[in-house]
Amino acid sequence: MKTTLEIPDPIFRRAKSAAAERGIPLREFVTEAVKDKLASEATTGQKPWVKHMGKLKHLHKETERINHLIEEDFEKIDVEMWR
Repeated sequence: MKTTLEIPDPIFRRAKSAAAERGIPLREFVTEAVKDKLASEATTGQKPWVKHMGKLKHLHKETERINHLIEEDFEKIDVEMWR
């Protein structure tokens, strides 16, 4: 099927250059890019947030530390509040 696309000039130049480097026509390069994009969306399903899961894992200990401080503070009784 033929279609017309409006692609910003800088992206068009990069795509054309990448296609030339691979020795394939631009239409084949664009077709592969669209296929790859569709395949990547299919793996995450209807939940695009899934790809971000676990990216804050390195903050686990800090989260535990903050939760502990909050628990300690909530265990204190504010005498003024109970009067």
